[in-house]
Amino acid sequence: MYQPYPSAGRPAGPLRPPAPAPVRTAVKLMYAGAALSAVDLIIGLVVIIVDFKATAARGRFGGVSVTAPHARPILIMGWIVVGLIGIALWLWMARANGQGRNWARILSTVLFGVATLQLISDLQQVVSPAGTIEPVLGLLGAMLGWLPGLSAVWLLWRPASSAFFKPQGFTQAMGRQV
Repeated sequence: MYQPYPSAGRPAGPLRPPAPAPVRTAVKLMYAGAALSAVDLIIGLVVIIVDFKATAARGRFGGVSVTAPHARPILIMGWIVVGLIGIALWLWMARANGQGRNWARILSTVLFGVATLQLISDLQQVVSPAGTIEPVLGLLGAMLGWLPGLSAVWLLWRPASSAFFKPQGFTQAMGRQV
């Protein structure tokens, strides 16, 4: 049977309740993570541009060989692309988690796991003496992304947040069965 569209003033289905405080805080932390990633992107570009001659003399930057004459633009472009992807992921996860998407909460946790592995890798590079500032800056950049990520993931899995991420139909069905 044909059902007309609902009127413009009424919603078609049940509305999701507003996000609880832990979710709102986690979303703010994700926006802060995006801003910190932008700062890390800029600092990395400055280091690549300013320190490139010394880096080329050593032959490596962040584990990448830079002895070829075309290495500088490739390194700069790669840094920009990876940095923009990181910023986009922060913004995407902030928006999706703020809308109560459970898959976003799970993906945010997985991305935090990847950031943890990156932090461990950067920590190992700092511990091994290389005589350069790049490993230290890499560690600081990884920590800039890791700390808000840790806080956001912790907040997203709090009991008050978990109720927000349950599908609406599931919540209504559970209410009818009880």
